[in-house]
Amino acid sequence: MLKQVDQFFLNQEEAISNCFLALRQLIFAADSKVSETMKYNMPCYCYQNKAFCYLWQDKKTWEPYILFVKGNQMNHPELESGDRSRMKIFRLDPHSDLPKSTISSLLTESISLAKNQIKK
Repeated sequence: MLKQVDQFFLNQEEAISNCFLALRQLIFAADSKVSETMKYNMPCYCYQNKAFCYLWQDKKTWEPYILFVKGNQMNHPELESGDRSRMKIFRLDPHSDLPKSTISSLLTESISLAKNQIKK
């Protein structure tokens, strides 16, 4: 039987599913202490049980994005806050190559923020 998170990826249209699966690999490659769960019906990625990002898609455009939990503490020109006060998103085009180096640096920063939260 498939886990709920695996079922999430299978339920997506092919281009979005492929995009999310590639993101999943990048997230796990960012740090060996990253774990995966489902929260709010979204894949959630944690560093030592502290959520640092989610995968989701825009309800209007269906574009996939990475939602960074502590996005308000991150400064990158492509991060959008919208009407969120704490979180920011990084939109992706599922029909284009992923900007892997940008994503990796954003993940590193987000994990670092989670590490700092654990230390406090």
